[in-house]
Amino acid sequence: MSNSEAIDEALPIDLRLSEDELKRHHEHITEFIRETIAEAGADGAVLGLSGGIDSTLTAYLASEALGPDRLRGLVMPSEVNEDENMSDAGRVARTLGIEHDVIEIEPIVEALVGAFPEVEGDRTAVGNARVRTRGVLNYLVANHENRLVLGTGNRSEALAGYYTKYGDQAVDCNPIGDLYKLQVRQLAEYAGVPDDLIVKTPSAGMWAGQTDEEELGVGYDTLDRVLALHVDGPLSKAATTHTLDIDPAIVERVAELHTRSEHKRHMPPAPDPLD
Repeated sequence: MSNSEAIDEALPIDLRLSEDELKRHHEHITEFIRETIAEAGADGAVLGLSGGIDSTLTAYLASEALGPDRLRGLVMPSEVNEDENMSDAGRVARTLGIEHDVIEIEPIVEALVGAFPEVEGDRTAVGNARVRTRGVLNYLVANHENRLVLGTGNRSEALAGYYTKYGDQAVDCNPIGDLYKLQVRQLAEYAGVPDDLIVKTPSAGMWAGQTDEEELGVGYDTLDRVLALHVDGPLSKAATTHTLDIDPAIVERVAELHTRSEHKRHMPPAPDPLD
């Protein structure tokens, strides 16, 4: 049994992709990357490597689409990143033959906090500053080398608003942005990503011990299905609760995440034009 099958076997809604669908997604995404770079007149792409499944899969697909010589990786550790994650990020770059740089971001974050000391101790504000610092560095390198910044966001994160505004979604495109988290894992397996990276606990690296699922308040496997049925799909909250046989509070939580993050999925608003 594959990793994706083990993840999915006990759940009533099957979001898994068939072998044919995996092949088509693989070809579609690599072509999307090639076309996006070509249409922009860019020389290549920059990708932040975190050691997590999303950035790893994006690296595998982009390396195939562009060739490793046109993809530059940035590994950006901070005091809250586990050494294992940064080691995994470096391993991905070496495996794919991607030129990569290691840039310590904590001195930059400390300078930001020093400029406004009142924020010290606010882990959300400082955590978001870490994520935005990585985004700034991605663009610093991309602008200097005429490259585009590849995002690593997936559909589950986008619909739940689980990303930092002007941070990890400060990107030029999201190659895996149409895939639910379960499908990301499945495509990663198809693309040859090592098993230990596929099943590792997701973390945004915002503060020590932070994990995605703990912060979201729901596991990705359940999140995917609630999103597919209620947010992307036609079912009401009650029907979704009944279909998945879960606590109604979980469906309410996911619906709230989607509603509260609506502003993240649109350009900043401006007043309507005057007559």
